[in-house]
Amino acid sequence: MTRSHPHPHSLPHPSRRALLGGAALTAFAVATGAGAGTANAATATTGHGGGTWPTEFPLPNGFLPEGIAIGRKPYAYMGSRANGAIYRTDLRTGEGGILFAGGTGLIAVGLKLDHDGLLYVAGNTGVARTHDSRTGEVVATHQLTEPTGHFINDVTLLGDRAWFTDSRAAALYGVPRGRTGAVRTLPLTGDWVQLPDVNNANGIVGTPDGRALIVVKSTPGELYNVNLRTGHATKITLIGAANVVNGDGLYRTGRTLYVVQNRLNLISVFHLNAKATTATLTGTITDPRFDVPTTAARFGNRLYLVNARFTSPQTPETTFTGVAVPV
Repeated sequence: MTRSHPHPHSLPHPSRRALLGGAALTAFAVATGAGAGTANAATATTGHGGGTWPTEFPLPNGFLPEGIAIGRKPYAYMGSRANGAIYRTDLRTGEGGILFAGGTGLIAVGLKLDHDGLLYVAGNTGVARTHDSRTGEVVATHQLTEPTGHFINDVTLLGDRAWFTDSRAAALYGVPRGRTGAVRTLPLTGDWVQLPDVNNANGIVGTPDGRALIVVKSTPGELYNVNLRTGHATKITLIGAANVVNGDGLYRTGRTLYVVQNRLNLISVFHLNAKATTATLTGTITDPRFDVPTTAARFGNRLYLVNARFTSPQTPETTFTGVAVPV
């Protein structure tokens, strides 16, 4: 892994490089109905019970992952762009299997796991789904928009709703948390300018005070603070970074915001001010195992990411992995 920390008068620069996991490697294979995936799993002490947990684990060949969600238990849930399947991995062993087989025309990109066991899934083609995280069963399907001209991309949980982004339209969609209720459409206004023919809104998290949402605009690489009541979007001032181009998944803990910049193979780490109107770059994280990571979720002292490998052939034989980096 490479971390860099910004000098007050310069852009960030690498300060150290180390591969995660030390020398311990464990080979294992995972066979599923979606194909068999085989990979080496690097292991490292996690601090959870003093054992060694993998810092890299395989996904099925051809899975086309993008989203990852982790709750209070050591299980990662990852969605497939190929057929909407959901794969669950035990973080303690790196072993996993298909939880939901998916189907023709289904897509699963961003995911978030609620405390009640419901898994919220962004379905790209105007759709959001809710799954039972224990069985994989589809609990509800929400048609947020028309099937074409939209890209329901990512989701976060805030208050009584799961909020979904639309990369091809200037709006967010609030799905009630639970099994019933009406969807709320929140048009984006204020500083927000929707750009044609590119991905706009992507990753999304709540602000530290829980009163607003932070949305990354992948092109041209900006962060916005969105008022939950009005949809007014205020551009967040970046300090120490010109932009967050290729910004994809967001993860926030306290006032620390992690921005995954997929094709840059980079996580930029920012400190937010109290009102989340400025974000100051405090460091970056890179790793030789990154291969276009898209989204991140945290368990313990690690961030877990999936490698979408957008720049590699996307075939049924393409291999995919999840990786972990310390934070």
